[in-house]
Amino acid sequence: MAEGKGLIQEKKNYHHGNLKGQLLEAVRHLVETKGADEFSIAEACRLAGVSTAAPYKHFKDRHEILRGVVFLGMLRMRERMQEAADAHAAGTVARVAALGQSYIDFARAEPGLFRMMFSLTAGHQDDEELSRMGDETLGIVVGVVADHLAIPLESEEAKLRAYALWCFVHGHSFLMLDDKLHGEKMVDEGQLLLIVGEGMLPRV
Repeated sequence: MAEGKGLIQEKKNYHHGNLKGQLLEAVRHLVETKGADEFSIAEACRLAGVSTAAPYKHFKDRHEILRGVVFLGMLRMRERMQEAADAHAAGTVARVAALGQSYIDFARAEPGLFRMMFSLTAGHQDDEELSRMGDETLGIVVGVVADHLAIPLESEEAKLRAYALWCFVHGHSFLMLDDKLHGEKMVDEGQLLLIVGEGMLPRV
C-alpha cells in the first residue's frame, strides 16, 4: 500500500495549517482502497498523522468529512472537463468527445469517489456550495453544446442536449465501473463518443 505509506511519511512535513487537507486526502485514499463505508475516521487520522480529535476542529461529523471529499472531487472533475473543452476548437466534434472522455476518465481514475459523489446525496439540494458546483460543471457541457450549435447559452435546446450528453457519459461510466462492458460488449470509447457527439449535436 505504497500510496498510504506516502501519506504517513508526509507527517514530517505536517503542520496544523494543512490538517484539513491532509485529512481529506487520507479519507479519499481510504474511499478508493476500502470503500466509503468500510473505514473509520480514526483510521483516516492515523493515515494522515493527526490525532483522532483533530478532525472535529474542522468538521462536525463523518458525513461532513465525506462531504468535503466529495466537494474536492467535484472540483477536480470540473477542472478536468474545462481543460478538455479548452483543448479543442469550439464547434468541433472532437471537443464534444474530449469533454465526454474527461468525465469517463475521472470515473475510471477515482471510482470510489465517483460512486460516492452520486450516492452521498441526502441534503445536497440544500447545500448551496455543492449545488453551485454541480450547476457549474453541467454548465461546461451546456456551453460546449451552445458553441457547437451556435445557439444561445440560456436556450432550452442547449440545456436539453447537454443533459442528454451527460446522461450518456454518466450511464456509460457506471456500466464501465460495474464491469458490464467486456468481451463482445467492449467498445472503442473514442469512436463511441464521436458517434454520440455527431448524433446528439447534428449541425445543419
